[in-house]
Amino acid sequence: MSQTQIIKKAEFSLKIKTYILLSVGFFLFITIIGIPFLIIWLLGFGQYFSRRYYENLNCKLTSRHLIFRKGAFFMVEKTIPLENIQDLTFLQNPILNLLELRILKIETAGGSNPDGSDMKLVGIVEAEKFKQQVLDQRELLVRQPKSEVSESKKDESIEVLREIRDLLKEISSTKNSN
Repeated sequence: MSQTQIIKKAEFSLKIKTYILLSVGFFLFITIIGIPFLIIWLLGFGQYFSRRYYENLNCKLTSRHLIFRKGAFFMVEKTIPLENIQDLTFLQNPILNLLELRILKIETAGGSNPDGSDMKLVGIVEAEKFKQQVLDQRELLVRQPKSEVSESKKDESIEVLREIRDLLKEISSTKNSN
């Protein structure tokens, strides 16, 4: 079996912590019920949450997959096969523009997510370069011949076929002797 190697490990901007703090604070502010929680959020819980989230961000591009891990308290890890990636899109909004961040949205074939996105990567440093590396690796993978089967697998298959042939000959000879 071929070994999957890590091609690129994405780096995330420290500004993600500020983005999370402002985004959640904004949504707490615009909801009347969220205003009491906004005080708690701004007095320290928001900084703690943002720091933990940033520390747990991890994204790796391997020879066959894109692996993303995130979470502050509950961890989520997603693995997307490169051959399933259909589209890579950049998203921006006023808060992202202010912080000079971008969201890289990844959509896959047969995506099960109703909003049409299987993965959103916020704040990757050199996002354009990372996107191009994902696309290049996907292209390499898609262009590989599907019939590439290792020699050991071929040898194993031939050996199994020989065993089946020998068993059939044995059964046939046993039937003929009876």
